[in-house]
Amino acid sequence: MGQNETRPLRGQAELRKILSTVLDLIDPDATGLDYRLVGTSAALLQGVELPAGDIDILVARRADVDSIAAALSRFPCLHPPVWLRDARQYFADYRVDDIGVGASTVERPADTDAHECIGTGPWQHYVHVHCGTYLVPAVRLELRLVSELHRDRPDRYMPLIDHMRVHGADLQLVQRGMGERGVQPTLQARVLDLLRQP
Repeated sequence: MGQNETRPLRGQAELRKILSTVLDLIDPDATGLDYRLVGTSAALLQGVELPAGDIDILVARRADVDSIAAALSRFPCLHPPVWLRDARQYFADYRVDDIGVGASTVERPADTDAHECIGTGPWQHYVHVHCGTYLVPAVRLELRLVSELHRDRPDRYMPLIDHMRVHGADLQLVQRGMGERGVQPTLQARVLDLLRQP
């Protein structure tokens, strides 16, 4: 594997190991870092069996990205902290034991609570998940589901639906998010029907 290559996570156990290593270094308990675990790794940490390629950490301030980058500086740097104008993100990415670990802001103003990474959604709709000695704030599965539906990735959204059928879901949040993200009405109806099934 080359210096700038990463590989997908090999399941929840590896995610927990890598995430614990990262959290030990960034020390959110001592520094007061406010962050959210987002992306497929947030779903995997919550027990959803789905492919996860990397670990994505959302923060509110660019200074927090810089702090995480400094904490991870002993690992290979894939992308130093940089402003991505088109994405409106301040972003950094490192390779921790062959796994990509990214930290970013998302600076697109939005009056919504139903998106995974913009507006108040990730800061309002999250759960704490035990990971080693940490309680990790992971974005709720409803918001992740809407992201996967918007991207039309059935290999990601079907495991989320199956998991939420067993463990429950906020159907109003899912419906609001699907409407805001422009998910096709027929798919919206199918998803809600599936989530209502026992």
